[in-house]
Amino acid sequence: MWKTLSSMSSEIRQLQPHSLWSHFADLNAVPRPSKKEERVIQFIKDFGTNLGLETFEDDIRNVIIRKPATKGMENRKTVVLQSHLDMVHQKNNDTVFDFDKEGIKMFVDGDWVRAKGTTLGADNGIGVATIMSILSSTDIPHPAIDALFTIDEETGMTGALGLKGGILKGAILLNLDTEQDDEIDIGCAGGIDVTAKRSYQEESVPNNHIAYTLTVSGLNGGHSGMDIHKGLGNANKIVNRILYSLSGKLGIRISSIDGGSLRNAIPRESVAVFCLPISNENQLKQLIEILSESIKVELKTREPNLSISLSASPLPTKVMNSDMQNLVLNAIYTAHNGVYRMSADISDLVETSNNVARVLVGNGELMIACLTRSSVESSKMDLADALRAAFELAGCDVVFSGNYPGWTPNVHSPILKTMEGLYEKLFKDKPKVVACHAGLECGILGANYPGMDMISFGPTILGAHSPDECVSISSVQNIGSLY
Repeated sequence: MWKTLSSMSSEIRQLQPHSLWSHFADLNAVPRPSKKEERVIQFIKDFGTNLGLETFEDDIRNVIIRKPATKGMENRKTVVLQSHLDMVHQKNNDTVFDFDKEGIKMFVDGDWVRAKGTTLGADNGIGVATIMSILSSTDIPHPAIDALFTIDEETGMTGALGLKGGILKGAILLNLDTEQDDEIDIGCAGGIDVTAKRSYQEESVPNNHIAYTLTVSGLNGGHSGMDIHKGLGNANKIVNRILYSLSGKLGIRISSIDGGSLRNAIPRESVAVFCLPISNENQLKQLIEILSESIKVELKTREPNLSISLSASPLPTKVMNSDMQNLVLNAIYTAHNGVYRMSADISDLVETSNNVARVLVGNGELMIACLTRSSVESSKMDLADALRAAFELAGCDVVFSGNYPGWTPNVHSPILKTMEGLYEKLFKDKPKVVACHAGLECGILGANYPGMDMISFGPTILGAHSPDECVSISSVQNIGSLY
């Protein structure tokens, strides 16, 4: 039996270091979806104000808290500690949970902290809680600190994009938003949202037709940057593949498709409703069985829990006209998903990728949403243009938005050398110095603060952007010792 939220919170607060985990429990009691951060903004402002520290919002609603240097460190360079306040909201299909109203239900599982059927919010809540611990501490020597809590990192980077130059006083920035404790990150990918939309004509369901619902579920999902190279299944692409085959062989007519959710989450589930002549019903079941088996064999190593199900459905009143249906299925089939190009300069680094994140069809309206990432600007735009070409062939209006730059690695960074030395002293080993395919805010922040020396690091977090998200307790303890 699951513990109550109160007992779960108490269990988390008993972990070491107490201050960090208590702050994390407080933070996770506050709903904080992207673009709805009003409550967490007020929470973090109240936190700073109650400590008697200078606390304010900028024009875009990022929160900045300043803490003076401790005695003897007044002449050190000011350090910016930075994390984002929002979190990705994903839950299992059978989990009843309202992200707008409820706090995250956490529990301890061995060395891991997890959530009950939802994302945990360790991305980037552990970073926020770490900064809160330093701001509230009375026994940690430190230079002057600018604590920067950005908003809307997960769905647009709008907090970082809107931060003006001149607000921060720091010369060094520590971003606490990476997910392997043996890595120090010095570069990341940029990204751009690709959105295709169009209206289409619906038709009445032909006579002597029956309806079925196709459901793809049980996929792992995950972070569309950090996990894109793992060969995970994409529910939108799987459903489209099946519908494409059924359309060509059995003359199905699509009524609706609803797949995926957030752009930065690999789609775990998709549902489609379609009609077909009653005379083709037996062939449908045979073909679905063949297709399902083939796809499951392809993905058996990465997606052992993949479910492809077919169930009888009430007959809808309208379906997509057949010409438009062919255009849409062809466009989604053509749209690249996954790794597009590996880096030629950094071993094992994905350079460019795309996530076909959201497909919504019904009531005469179509929407396809993608997130394209790359550490090379020209390659990012090449793939975005390829997607635009595919969707425009289906008559869609295509919009690029949310464009943000990557972060160019600086292997000669002074703070990198300092952190490498500290890591080796504490753990008797060398950290991995890496660049990642996720979108960190460092590249954006560096545009308005071009002289700032930056690195990113954090504890080990697995399954970010999925309900399997968890954070290692021992890893949090290790990272805490770096301060």
